[in-house]
Amino acid sequence: MKAIRLKLYQNMVNYKKPTSFQLKETYPLPPYSTVIGMIHNLCGFEEYKEMNVSIQGKYFSKVNDLYTRYEFKNGMKYQEKRHQLKVSGYGVGRGVSTAELLVDVKLLIHIIPKDERYIDYIYNSLETPREYPSLGRREDLAIINEVKIVELAEKELEQDIILPENNVAYIPSSMYEDENIVIGGTNNSINSGTKYKINKNYELINHGSKKNPKVFRKWNKIDVIYSSRIIAPEWETVLVDEDNNIVFSA
Repeated sequence: MKAIRLKLYQNMVNYKKPTSFQLKETYPLPPYSTVIGMIHNLCGFEEYKEMNVSIQGKYFSKVNDLYTRYEFKNGMKYQEKRHQLKVSGYGVGRGVSTAELLVDVKLLIHIIPKDERYIDYIYNSLETPREYPSLGRREDLAIINEVKIVELAEKELEQDIILPENNVAYIPSSMYEDENIVIGGTNNSINSGTKYKINKNYELINHGSKKNPKVFRKWNKIDVIYSSRIIAPEWETVLVDEDNNIVFSA
């Protein structure tokens, strides 16, 4: 099985949690949907191409930053005492809010398209991107330090593979339930990580009628544990790339 391996660096970035508003909180790693969106944008795909993704990495610290927030209610007319901006007769509120940012982010990402015919196309699109790569917000630039086609294989390990210190990963539930991965050093306790339901892809569902459609996204969410101190023990069979990096495919 082939995959595209990416090594990215980002100076400051926000991978927004969908439920955060006043303080724009960030996930500690980019969600699957964010990575898949970046790949589709750089490749110019106009429809979803099925793919699995593995995400691991680390960051140095967190800071809070101010940003200008614009708010409006659908159909609300401009009111001088309420709104700061008037746009075509409608009112828009403008204020200051706070965003949480990760600093000095380094990511190791594996892209595994279901159809291997896209391997070379995705590789070339990342090797010579048609525009600046960004991951997170539009302004969160991503520096591609490596893009490489690698071979993946299910491998029975002859010795432990230990993620480097401070490196973290999204571990799909199937991997820790099968006990292929030890989380939290030698304690093997799932309490050593944080559980998330991470968006991956979506389908459009019409909750209205054919004449009056009301279309919403229904997200496919992946249960993961986010953790550091990750070990793939010897004798376990684990998906790895040709350089013995664990692949947390989801």
